[in-house]
Amino acid sequence: MSVSTPPEAPFATHTVANQAPPLEGRNLFEDHVALVEALEREGGGWANERAREAGAVWGADPIRWGFEANEHPPKLKAFDRYGHRIDEVEFHRAWHDLMALAVAHELHSLPWTSESDPARSGAHVARTALYLTAVQAEGGFACPITMTFAAVPALRAQPELAAEWEPRLTATTYDPELHAGGAAKSSALCGMAMTEKQGGSDVRANTTVARALNGGGAGGEYEITGHKWFCSAPMCDLFLVLATTDEGVSCFAMPRILPDGTRNRFHLQRLKDKLGNRSNASSEVEFHGAWARMVGEPGRGVPTIIEMVGHTRLDCVIGTAAGMRMGVAHATWHARHRSAFGKRLIDQPLMGNVLADLCVESEAATALAMRLARAYDEAPGDERAQHLKRLGTAVSKYWVCKRGPGLAFEALECLGGNGYVEESGMPRLYREMPLSSIWEGSGNVMALDVLRALSRAGGDGLLQAFLDEVGEAAGADPRLDAFTAGLRDEFADLEAIEVRARRVVEKMALALQGSLLVRHAPAAVADAFCASRLAGDAGLAYGTLPAGVDTQAIVARHTPPV
Repeated sequence: MSVSTPPEAPFATHTVANQAPPLEGRNLFEDHVALVEALEREGGGWANERAREAGAVWGADPIRWGFEANEHPPKLKAFDRYGHRIDEVEFHRAWHDLMALAVAHELHSLPWTSESDPARSGAHVARTALYLTAVQAEGGFACPITMTFAAVPALRAQPELAAEWEPRLTATTYDPELHAGGAAKSSALCGMAMTEKQGGSDVRANTTVARALNGGGAGGEYEITGHKWFCSAPMCDLFLVLATTDEGVSCFAMPRILPDGTRNRFHLQRLKDKLGNRSNASSEVEFHGAWARMVGEPGRGVPTIIEMVGHTRLDCVIGTAAGMRMGVAHATWHARHRSAFGKRLIDQPLMGNVLADLCVESEAATALAMRLARAYDEAPGDERAQHLKRLGTAVSKYWVCKRGPGLAFEALECLGGNGYVEESGMPRLYREMPLSSIWEGSGNVMALDVLRALSRAGGDGLLQAFLDEVGEAAGADPRLDAFTAGLRDEFADLEAIEVRARRVVEKMALALQGSLLVRHAPAAVADAFCASRLAGDAGLAYGTLPAGVDTQAIVARHTPPV
């Protein structure tokens, strides 16, 4: 019997065809037309060239770094080889590369380092464009970057602490050395530890105790004993911590390394095994008489740290908008290059409807994030902007972050089985998206925060500022006008408003997004939004835009160019 000679490996049985080329080596800013327009419109045009340069950088090596940092997640090293407690977390090199680039681009500091420079007004808007661009590469590193950014206004409640830490927190160099402390590091990062097992979002239920040293009081020294169920980014240099004093819950600045170079009594129990955000370390910690200094007045910890919380909520909105853009870019890119049933997917009417719907959602989130950033820029000297910042942050955090996971899933499905495998990056995006909706206030917390803000003294002014902003588009689209009138009616009837808080806040967000798109987006985008989000003429899933919407124009606007 004769036996044929086997072919040489690798075996070739077919030619690989009909696959989209890799979406890499792109300029993540320039490809995002809605963001390019918003940067100029909202007052950050001076940073246009800077954003373009950053877009090219983040669209190159950081894409690979994001994969590597998630494939090699951080590891807790509680003890050294001799049994000494060291409480350190080891990160892959790619994590440090991402952090170094983010710090160099001032994602953690730009508004604070630009305050005295009139040529850099609109720095919150500029930072938002940079942040929204960078986070398309990877979301995990954004956690310590955001907390460092957000810590600065909170620390300013205690001027001597701000003077000590702010220069390091705003430095543009990144030092990954874990052991250095005190004055040995010229740069620093800040984390946060608020929630506990028994309280969760109810931080006033905290049981961690602070004992005064040498009299205590604002700026004074304390020893802190207790635990935290979530301590974000435990390798940071400084942490804002809530603990209870005789006066009530208070805020403290706790360094990881003491001024004399020794370790603080701050012990890592374990790292969280999370759904997503796996490149970043989140931990449970115990404080055994850890040294800290009070920030703000005794018993005023929540109002003090709320300055940090507000800015982190802003970044939840921006980060979700970035994830949405990533999902849309991958979905439209795949559909442009993939054919089925004799046509490219992008030319199939039903796929075009799905893609257009995703594009509209992404553009609405981007427009809202950038307008909210302008409110942060204008708030110090403008009461209306201050009101819009306060109410708009809560409304936007609720709605945009709620919409993120659904968009990520639908974008993944556009890639079919290719989207379900890790190499596509889409599963990572899908796992990442719920974080921003949970972090710094889940859906119910945010909805109730809106009602709480409106019920307090000055609440009428907050609502009026919000409605005035929506009203900037009055008369431009009858569907928006009718929807806004219905929104006003919600506040005329306050009966059992808490049980319908989510629906009220949803309507507020949709009205604001509709107003922004009617004023600033192309007619096709604005029409699709009003027809599907405001007029009720669409289904519940993505891809149910009503007939007559110019889906081709919308998709063309959002597809990365060949």
